[in-house]
Amino acid sequence: MRGPGQKNLKAQRVKDEKALYEALAKLKSGAEAARFLKDLATPAELEAFGERWRIARMLDEGGYSYRDIAAKTGASTTTIGRVARFLKEENYQGYRLVLDRL
Repeated sequence: MRGPGQKNLKAQRVKDEKALYEALAKLKSGAEAARFLKDLATPAELEAFGERWRIARMLDEGGYSYRDIAAKTGASTTTIGRVARFLKEENYQGYRLVLDRL
């Protein structure tokens, strides 16, 4: 059974996530984003973000199979499939939003 602290913890996590999104929205350049993310994330997390972003761009360009992308990025086909699902099917459409702005 969950105690009352669990509900408060979940609510705080939601607030923290929203605060993070607001902080990211305040960044004005790639250089500022790099400074903030290098403080926030581990090198491995940044590497994973970069890999997913490269996969999203390759999928958006078209002409690459999952196998091609795996060979070029070192990513697993599971990761490639997840990025593809979020790029094409999920409601968030964050990849699409940024790809269309570039």
